[in-house]
Amino acid sequence: MSQKTLTPDYHLLEQIEAVGPFQTGACFQCRKCTNGCPVTFAMDLYPDEVIRMVILGQRETVLACRTIWVCAACETCTTRCPNDVRIAELMDALKEMALCKGVPASQPRILALHETFLNNIKKRGRLYETSLLPAYLLRSGAILDKWNSGVWRYDLNLGRRLFSKGRLPLRPKSIKGKREVRKILSQPKSTDL
Repeated sequence: MSQKTLTPDYHLLEQIEAVGPFQTGACFQCRKCTNGCPVTFAMDLYPDEVIRMVILGQRETVLACRTIWVCAACETCTTRCPNDVRIAELMDALKEMALCKGVPASQPRILALHETFLNNIKKRGRLYETSLLPAYLLRSGAILDKWNSGVWRYDLNLGRRLFSKGRLPLRPKSIKGKREVRKILSQPKSTDL
């Protein structure tokens, strides 16, 4: 059986740290991040493995993995890290890098939610939940699943109850600084990643 030789590419770590810094190189693989993560059941690589792959310069493996898209950004991993590695932020940077490099998202519906969420904030300066879910359902194609399964009836009833309790406003709240938020979210993505 032939063994594959791993050739480390430290340029990836340098690129990632230039965006952060995330303190990725400080990881000594204690696995506290993985042991505390609530969504490891849905990951193909554990958080500590993603960090190790970044350190070893395994760009294709990291950018194509499901883990960066499944990460809930709850920051449990970051809180547990004894070396202050900013793991949740690293996962976000890897998502952005994958998008910039044109790597197809392993979880297209999570990408649809990511884009819908950012577009919603870009439009109003803050999240407007009433339009978020319908926009996501249309963008992701999940509306057909809801229609075919009949779940839309439950959702409609839930929406009616939320509205009756004042939890689903018809008009979004305005904020000061909408223009600044839009400017931040409209900045071109770095192609250096």
